[in-house]
Amino acid sequence: MTFELKVPKVGESITEVEIGDWLKTEGDAVDQDETLVMIDSAKTTLELPAPVSGTLTKILKKSGDTANIGEVIAHLEEGSSGSKKSARAKKEAAPATEEKTEKPATAIPESAPQIVMPAAQRVLAQNDIDSKDVAGTGPGGRVTKADALQSVESSSTPAPAQTSETRDDEEVVHMSMLRRQIAKRLLEAQQNAALLTTFNEIDMSAVIALRKQHQDVFLKNHNIKLGFMSFFVKAAIDALKHYPAVNAEIVGDNIIYKNHYDIGVAIGTGKGLVVPVIRDAQRLSFAEVEQSIADFATRIKANKLNPDELAGGTFSITNGGIFGSLLSTPIVNPPQSGILGMHSIQERPIAVNGEVVIRPMMYVAVTYDHRVVDGREAVSFLVRIKECIENPARMLIEA
Repeated sequence: MTFELKVPKVGESITEVEIGDWLKTEGDAVDQDETLVMIDSAKTTLELPAPVSGTLTKILKKSGDTANIGEVIAHLEEGSSGSKKSARAKKEAAPATEEKTEKPATAIPESAPQIVMPAAQRVLAQNDIDSKDVAGTGPGGRVTKADALQSVESSSTPAPAQTSETRDDEEVVHMSMLRRQIAKRLLEAQQNAALLTTFNEIDMSAVIALRKQHQDVFLKNHNIKLGFMSFFVKAAIDALKHYPAVNAEIVGDNIIYKNHYDIGVAIGTGKGLVVPVIRDAQRLSFAEVEQSIADFATRIKANKLNPDELAGGTFSITNGGIFGSLLSTPIVNPPQSGILGMHSIQERPIAVNGEVVIRPMMYVAVTYDHRVVDGREAVSFLVRIKECIENPARMLIEA
């Protein structure tokens, strides 16, 4: 029985995806729930599994192609994956023997399925070259990226993405849909909002001491370490309650003030920055906040994050300090009106009660939409966060 592999729904606002790397080729045996292909959307990358066990008989959409939600991108023939694998192995074995006596070592047997590596497929797709016209020099006649580039070089049609200034030691890489969406949204934020950034610095001594005092018990009770992010999430919620404009957004000629706190936490990936949202973070404990962030990070690496988990935040936090950033101006994630930037902790001399002491200090920044948030509110908001971090008990007694 033939099954159609369709592009699943990947978010309410997403109507189109880009086909990523195929992990299987035509003729390969597959097991049910085994990943066949990566799907890139404007928000995240997902794995698309096989609906049944059997054989991948036809790939309709190649790597780099776009496809609509619900569109068929491949066909599978249901059956025993083991028997299919054996049959394919026998089919490939015969022409491999003939290749030694009848064809050059670099040629692909006419009766064998041509295997095109994902990187090669992208190069060929970008230059409108049919893979059938390319001789593979890789193991088993596979078409490698080097083969594809050689074909482009010998073709009379230049690569669309290249210009006369492109050097031989430069590489043209197609932007993923996620990267294109990130670029679009960040540009929109700068063009459509009046963004300003205000700065402050925080003495991290109290939080560091609190973590050191309770870390062992916290880890034992919750099976996760107490990090800095949960303190800043809690401090941000406290400050947002005092200055609700920072938690608001503009819709037409109206301002919508949110009385719930869905905090986006920026997490870097190999393909770009994603901001999953902790829903109703005001209801969560420190442990639950840490567990939510750890769960997001794990599922992002495994391409298991639900696209809906990236939508609907009211305020965001980004921590450039984990990459060594000392100071930055974060960009608001529209339609939100504010974002908090954390940075590296450095021991610096500061004046305390007329004396110079060494303290672990962090610069913090809040970028805000001046159409909604006045400068006084933004500065006061950041001061409130500073007060909460330097004296965490204030968050508990709401002082």
